[in-house]
Amino acid sequence: MSQNETSETAARVLVVDDDAGVRTSVGGILQSHGYQVATACDAYKALLRTRTFDPHVLVVDVRMPGLDGVALMGQVREAGSTAMIVLMTGFGSVMQAVTAMRQGVFDYLTKPLSAKKLLTTVEAALRQGRARAAVALAAQPRQLSPFDRETLGPRMAKLSKAFSKVAPTRATVLITGETGVGKEVVARALHHASSAPGKPFVCVNSAALCESLLESELFGHESGAFTGAVRRRDGKFSQADGGTLFLDEIGEISPLIQVKLLRVIQERQFERLGSNNSISVDVRLVAATNRNLLDEVEAGRFRSDLFYRLNVVSLCVPPLRQRTEEIAGLVATFIRQFSRRHQTPIAGIDDAALQILHDYRWPGNVRELENAIEHAVIMASDLVLRAGDLPASILRENVVRVANFEAEIPGARLAEIERYAVHKTLEYVGGSTLRAATVLGISQRKIQYVIRDTVNTVALHGRP
Repeated sequence: MSQNETSETAARVLVVDDDAGVRTSVGGILQSHGYQVATACDAYKALLRTRTFDPHVLVVDVRMPGLDGVALMGQVREAGSTAMIVLMTGFGSVMQAVTAMRQGVFDYLTKPLSAKKLLTTVEAALRQGRARAAVALAAQPRQLSPFDRETLGPRMAKLSKAFSKVAPTRATVLITGETGVGKEVVARALHHASSAPGKPFVCVNSAALCESLLESELFGHESGAFTGAVRRRDGKFSQADGGTLFLDEIGEISPLIQVKLLRVIQERQFERLGSNNSISVDVRLVAATNRNLLDEVEAGRFRSDLFYRLNVVSLCVPPLRQRTEEIAGLVATFIRQFSRRHQTPIAGIDDAALQILHDYRWPGNVRELENAIEHAVIMASDLVLRAGDLPASILRENVVRVANFEAEIPGARLAEIERYAVHKTLEYVGGSTLRAATVLGISQRKIQYVIRDTVNTVALHGRP
């Protein structure tokens, strides 16, 4: 079987018809030729299946109760699907199908269907869909690299040099760093700067799946390989053929998966679950972890031979607290991103709020900063982000840091005594606003109000 045949037989087709007999016969013909097939009895169920099944082609009856096939096409496009659509029509609705072709339907088939015509039309739709996807990919702007910013510090500049050398190659890369530093961003940048940026980039979170599911996810399975495996399914290695497979949280995989993964790296071959036939792939492997894999090797939890196979080139992404010179640039990028997404016109951020972001420790790294700016953009009441727009968790740490004052009694105002009590209680309970509210017998909202009031006072006067 040729590579083109393999890609076509792995394609997903959704058959939509209110006639169960038509669904069964059309689905049977397609399944017998290796297609992955799902069915739906009306347009509403088809929309749900489109989201979960993500078909490459929809074969849809024109006339159905409720939404007809033409209306379904509009709904599918609104949902963001790029699936090619083939209509099935009786003699009386041929003109309707022809009119629908002017609106974007690929082709139509007249009932009763010819199996040969069905197969040739679906194959042609797949070829057209792939061609359109290639054109759309070529028209996309160049993927932003994490090393494009002008404010790179020495740590990221050093990483950028290593990145530029390894990116054009097919070498296996191990990306290390704390959670949230942007390991997946670096992996995507490697793919887009590689010799095959138009090929698939496939991502797998190794920690999100148990051993049996991860094995099926990576290598695929045959029909009947286990309970619930009703049809053959390609794994991520097959889907990434010619491109890049990104294995996130590689330190979490089990010993069994480690053995199988080692063989794929060494031999570039694997078998689907339930099959003895070897499949060859050309995949660039990029792995990432927040663990120290050498410690895992010494503890006997990670195979040393697999570690050395993965660690051909190692890229260590430093935590955000060690590259604070990038914060201003990242903040500007995130403000633009979330202003567009939430249709909120934000021009920038004031100096006091930016200083708070610079002084914060960022245990969640770039991901936490990204979330903080999205929160601030949503909560902003002005064209400029201010300290009070930032999340309470960031303000709370800043308050504890700057609010080093004593309330003199007598002599202090009631508001100062209240502020002092709140800050000292926050220190005592480890920063939890809920626990502080319980200790003081006031609402959590009141605690948050005092925090924001202190931040705003410090921003204006330089003291609480």
